[in-house]
Amino acid sequence: MIKQVPDDRYEAAARDRGAMYIAGVDEVGRGPLAGPVTAAAVRLLPGRVPPGLNDSKALTARRREALFDAIIEMAEVSIAHASVEEIDTLNILRASHLAMVRALRGLPNRPDYALIDGNLLPRDLPCDGEAIIKGDALSLSIAAASIVAKVTRDRLMVDLAQQHPGYGWARNAGYPTKEHQLALLNLGVTAQHRRSFKPVHNILYQDKSITR
Repeated sequence: MIKQVPDDRYEAAARDRGAMYIAGVDEVGRGPLAGPVTAAAVRLLPGRVPPGLNDSKALTARRREALFDAIIEMAEVSIAHASVEEIDTLNILRASHLAMVRALRGLPNRPDYALIDGNLLPRDLPCDGEAIIKGDALSLSIAAASIVAKVTRDRLMVDLAQQHPGYGWARNAGYPTKEHQLALLNLGVTAQHRRSFKPVHNILYQDKSITR
């Protein structure tokens, strides 16, 4: 079986339709119980595409780090977040889309076309675009964005792990691993936990019930 690797077919099709500034956009952090959701927008420059770009999930941590440095050096990159409070207020999908729009708006030049990972375009998209299901495995620009978003958020969760020891965020990045869920029960809920997510909400509700 031949493995799927991203290429520039979507970028080329957008150029054929007249787009000049094409950015790939991806986010990471929808599933965790803690921490922000992080998005990246990347415009790959002609003749300066780092070799070996792929869906961040298909790469080792060491390879992601190396490609992250290459992308930052060779491409136009913008990184943005949506906070825990915004996730709880808007819901995780809308917060993810908010981070994507922020990332696009943060690019040094306004893109005229965006390739978005997923099956929905964000509201308030600042340019034309298309949603591509599993785009991080299909489009080079989205693959680059997936790497930048993943490395950025992993580093952020390592920093947050120092402030909130015991939850294993440096290893689990806030995802609901057994270690993390056990720590939630034993240590309680932090300011970085998403209260709208069921495992966190249930602990808070249970605590209120017990204290009544």
